[in-house]
Amino acid sequence: MDTTFNLKNTIDQIVKEKGIEKQIVLDALEQAVLSAANKKYRNTRDLEAHFNEEIGEVELFEFVTVVDEVQDSYKEIDLEEAREVDPDVEIGDSLGMKMDASDFTRIAAQTAKQVIIQKVREAERETIYNEFIERKGDLINGIVRRYEKGELIVDLGRAEAILPQNEQAPREVYRQGDRIKALITRIEMTGKGPQIILSRANPALLAKLFEAEVPEIAEGIVEIKGVVRETGSRAKIAVYSNESNVDPVGACVGMRGARVQNVVSELRGEKIDIIPWSEDIARFACNALAPAVVSKIYIDDENRAMEIIVADDQLSLAIGKRGQNVRLAARLTGWRIDIKSETRAAEAEMLQYSSYDGAEGEEPAENAPMSESVAEEATETSADTLLPENEEHQAPPEEAPSE
Repeated sequence: MDTTFNLKNTIDQIVKEKGIEKQIVLDALEQAVLSAANKKYRNTRDLEAHFNEEIGEVELFEFVTVVDEVQDSYKEIDLEEAREVDPDVEIGDSLGMKMDASDFTRIAAQTAKQVIIQKVREAERETIYNEFIERKGDLINGIVRRYEKGELIVDLGRAEAILPQNEQAPREVYRQGDRIKALITRIEMTGKGPQIILSRANPALLAKLFEAEVPEIAEGIVEIKGVVRETGSRAKIAVYSNESNVDPVGACVGMRGARVQNVVSELRGEKIDIIPWSEDIARFACNALAPAVVSKIYIDDENRAMEIIVADDQLSLAIGKRGQNVRLAARLTGWRIDIKSETRAAEAEMLQYSSYDGAEGEEPAENAPMSESVAEEATETSADTLLPENEEHQAPPEEAPSE
């Protein structure tokens, strides 16, 4: 009775603590008893083990085939002997007989323990993997445990996750016990169990933070059309409203800037430009260069390039610190952007016409050579040259993950 009570309690405790299905534990227990029995009988018999819920123990059955003449005494039984067990049995029937498991109870218990532990671990890993694979692309809260070779180990409750060094935001430092919010970017099943990879640098993190702060985004009224970041420094997010009476920028900013400030705080002071998205690429590009004011814009659809003219006092604002503003605008729009001041644009235009030799019917050279000073200024203000080496500045804008 005590054994029955203990076995039931053990099963219930495993199910409760590990959060796995009861049937998985029962299967492991049956497999353990069967394994011990097969080992004892050297796999010479056809055995099956089943857990009896009513009596709370595993029963072992030996199956033999009813025959006229026995060739294999371990797997066959003659009709006369079989009818002593079951009077209705016929030739060819399979007869199951309950065995006395007392001879290998101790061995079975030891084997069962090992098998159950292994099965529980496998089931636990599978459960964790299935749980987190469905949460890929979601925000998750965790607690910092330690640093390992630059990687941050984060406790998620039922599992540990890794925040790789290249997915950490610059200048963010954490201590043991600090709470952290990150994006689940990848889940891989390894020999040691599921490996969960987090990110604080992924642009989708910004989109998810706004989704959590702005009900209009969660409800689908406001859409995030694109997000670009220079992690830890500055970001731009393009938003669009599906309802004319809802201002997408205002919804993201919130009352007295409360919503955007919550996101900025979470990103440790990263500056965020919220930009209204437009199908008109010229208008979108002008919005993307905010806070700079654009004077003129020339579009080259074939090469997905544009030349933008700004007032002299707006040039440094349009370019941004170390070209950051125009670089982010180019990535957000997916177009190559070349910025010039009004003065330099006028000088370049005059230089074109000054190269005209006056020959009848000749047009001014489209790519007339510039003077050294003008060429230098044009180079300095080109978004193309301001982008980091090997950066893709004609790539389509990075979009927030689809819901």
